[in-house]
Amino acid sequence: MDILGVLTAELGVKRSQIEAAVKLIDEGNTIPFIARYRKEVTGSLNDEVLRNLDERLKYLRGLEDRKTQVLASIEDQGKLTADLKKKIEEAETMVAVEDLYLPFRPKRKTRASVAKERGLEPLADTILLQMTKEPIETLAARYVSEEKGVANVKAAIDGAKDILAERISEVAKYRAYIRNVTKEEGFVVSEAKDEKTESVYEMYYHHEEPVRKCAGHRILALNRGEKEKILTVKIAAPEEKILRYLNKMVITRENAVTTPVLQEAIADSYNRLIAPAIEREVRNLMTEKAEDGAIKIFGKNLEQLLMQPPIAGRVVLGWDPAFRTGCKLAVVDATGKVLDTVVIYPTAPQNKVEDAKKTLKKLIEKYKISLISVGNGTASRESEQIIAEFIKEIPEHVQYVIVNEAGASVYSASKLATEEFPKFDVGQRSAVSIARRLQDPLAELVKIDPKSIGVGQYQHDCPQKRLDDALNGVVEDCVNAVGVDVNTASPSLLQRVAGLNGTTAKNVVVYREENGAFTSRAQIKKVPKLGPKAFQQCAGFLRVPESKSVLDNTAVHPESYDAAKALLELTGHTLADVKNGAISDLPARLGAYGEEKAAEEIGVGVPTLRDIVSELLKPGRDVRDELPKPILRTDVLEMKDLKPGMILTGTVRNVIDFGVFVDIGVHQDGLVHISQVCDKFIRHPSEAVSVGDVVKVVVLEVDEKKKRISLSMKQAK
Repeated sequence: MDILGVLTAELGVKRSQIEAAVKLIDEGNTIPFIARYRKEVTGSLNDEVLRNLDERLKYLRGLEDRKTQVLASIEDQGKLTADLKKKIEEAETMVAVEDLYLPFRPKRKTRASVAKERGLEPLADTILLQMTKEPIETLAARYVSEEKGVANVKAAIDGAKDILAERISEVAKYRAYIRNVTKEEGFVVSEAKDEKTESVYEMYYHHEEPVRKCAGHRILALNRGEKEKILTVKIAAPEEKILRYLNKMVITRENAVTTPVLQEAIADSYNRLIAPAIEREVRNLMTEKAEDGAIKIFGKNLEQLLMQPPIAGRVVLGWDPAFRTGCKLAVVDATGKVLDTVVIYPTAPQNKVEDAKKTLKKLIEKYKISLISVGNGTASRESEQIIAEFIKEIPEHVQYVIVNEAGASVYSASKLATEEFPKFDVGQRSAVSIARRLQDPLAELVKIDPKSIGVGQYQHDCPQKRLDDALNGVVEDCVNAVGVDVNTASPSLLQRVAGLNGTTAKNVVVYREENGAFTSRAQIKKVPKLGPKAFQQCAGFLRVPESKSVLDNTAVHPESYDAAKALLELTGHTLADVKNGAISDLPARLGAYGEEKAAEEIGVGVPTLRDIVSELLKPGRDVRDELPKPILRTDVLEMKDLKPGMILTGTVRNVIDFGVFVDIGVHQDGLVHISQVCDKFIRHPSEAVSVGDVVKVVVLEVDEKKKRISLSMKQAK
């Protein structure tokens, strides 16, 4: 197989781009580094394409390895023909290879193998030849043998049919046809094991839909319902059509003697051997596709959550709500440093509201707090009411935000949190995390297992290794897209930088603590165990604001510093102009000179030239600043306040297959069904909206008992 050719066709790019990318990956370069700093080499392939390429490359190389194993096994058996070898070499999937290998695979004891041991294979061959005129009983009588365990004529015929059934089931062409027709014309059928049982799966108690139309979230729901023993799920294939096909393929001559026997063998082969295997395969394929979709959506939502803009320059009060144990508060300064922690008891059963307000007032006056970050967990609703009431009573301008605290408890109980705050209890750590994830969502959320962040659907039903790999790739891409301040970043954040790992990230922090803040990018080379290759990969993504060189606080890679300086000289500028923001005319001067001419002169490609220009214009910029900021609130809204027709502003919390969850300021997120997202037809809500988007919605229906709020975006326009 021409792996590079397959990748070229699948990804729709030039072969030269694929060749270059594969070479760079094989040389040990990271995906973020290739995407950002090797654009000329790859023809500007982005990180998404590169990750797909990397994944498919591993699959196709694994496929080639499996082909080699299969060919060797069949050759050892002395059964490898030129035709079979060609078919195996040309197979494009693992399934196709395994189909071809099936007749030669070492088998456990089967009915067919027992019949062969009893000497019944010649009888099966005679029947399959379809040329005998002798009655089948007469033929079979020759194989009756007490010694071999063939007691009578019927046993001989049954044994021959078992051999024929297995042979039919092992023909790759037949299996491919049946698999395809099952996928195209089969139905997913589900029934309740007990209809009286109340469950979330009630819509699937009598459910039937075509395999090819079954949406990913329904497949995963059916699987979960089956796993929980609420549902029975099966694939109903077009059996009559399949049997007609098999009869046509196997029965090649009109023969009154052999045809009935072959028909019985065909029916047995399909019902006993082929159908269960194909059903498993089709369901596995459906599940795999659904899992891929779920992982992709989770990844997309995670990216949007991580890339939410930070709220910089404000002292934040983190509020971890609770009832019995009290609300944990943590005051965090603009740099993320913890200034104070305290516990208040304004909620049930203590209800010490006035004491809590006095404490809050003192904290706000002492630390000049202007923003309260409230977790959305237990007692969030009650806490929000107290905060909104309190804000009205004080002269200071204070706002609050309800923050998704998913994962905060996981972090607060983690080894990492214990190392960071050894003297804090889990509640205090959680309050700090809630405050910090508002100040810098990315820096805080990287400390938490992405699966615990809660922006997916059916993530617990997905293969955890694949999910981990995909989500870790998303985190890595986000961290590197934003860049990391090497003098303030935690080890958790640093280890997500391309080229760094847990050990080198910790070594960066230790070096920083022992030697003071880094004053140049070049100094990073002195970090123990951070070699030349690691430096090459990470340097462009690490920022050094304290450096004398403004380039050290940009995404310009050190390897392009000379090119950047040459560009400035070419256009009549200096590094001092960059630092002072006095180069707004750079694009115009470059345009007058000519991009291609300038790129050639300074020794880089046009894509790199454009990246350098972009960085020089906004040194130290944060790409997240261009995204919508969180909604800051001063008043509270309750579910009972909601009325159909009300138009509200909210923040998108989660995007899934069937709709969008929007935070509208009440404790319960509202659901915008996919049909209510926009006027035009969309296959998935992610085509129209992203996590973190600020959107207008109209209330359609409120069910307080079930705590369900139905919203519409298209009707709010």
